[in-house]
Amino acid sequence: MYENIVKALNKNNIECKIAKTKEDALEIVKSMLFKGAVVSNGGSISAVETGVFELLKNGDYNYLDRSKSGITKEEQSEVYKKTSGADFYFCSANALTENGELINVDGNSNRISAIAFGPEKVIMIVGKNKIVKDVDEGLLRVKKIAAPKNCERLNIDNPCRKLGHCISLEKSENPAMTDGCDCERRICRNYLISAKQMQKDRICVILVDENLGY
Repeated sequence: MYENIVKALNKNNIECKIAKTKEDALEIVKSMLFKGAVVSNGGSISAVETGVFELLKNGDYNYLDRSKSGITKEEQSEVYKKTSGADFYFCSANALTENGELINVDGNSNRISAIAFGPEKVIMIVGKNKIVKDVDEGLLRVKKIAAPKNCERLNIDNPCRKLGHCISLEKSENPAMTDGCDCERRICRNYLISAKQMQKDRICVILVDENLGY
């Protein structure tokens, strides 16, 4: 079912493992980790839904926790810096194209920074709902689904949360990549398209045959 996407990812030097269920995805993650590994993550509902975050916190790993209770902005910044040297970094993707490209858009950009460079292994848990035809469709997915949902999750008061889609879609059916609000709390600030990778299999996509995250 996903053979063409697997081939496209592999052609881009991105590893891909298929999981039928979120439970299978968790077992794949367990098989990849080793005790004492330095691990961290970006914000990811997909990782929450698969149980990966609970796994990272179970004491078997050196977990760099960006969201621990009471953490200050300064301490969080230090976690982001230390994450660059992690053995494993977990996140999802905003979209996965049929050409094997991974699309991610960030506000703070600690996540896309770690995807692009730093951690030894980046593991992306991606549900089938995030598959799109091409980059343009992926960017529209961000504007229509991912950004509004994340603003709601993070309790960010900006236009896309109120409208349920990016404000740029009020003006055009096909807005430019960076079109959107001028809100101070805009979360679509930096864009990363991961295509052909220099380091083979550093990024591993666990593609789950279920809808996960947004």
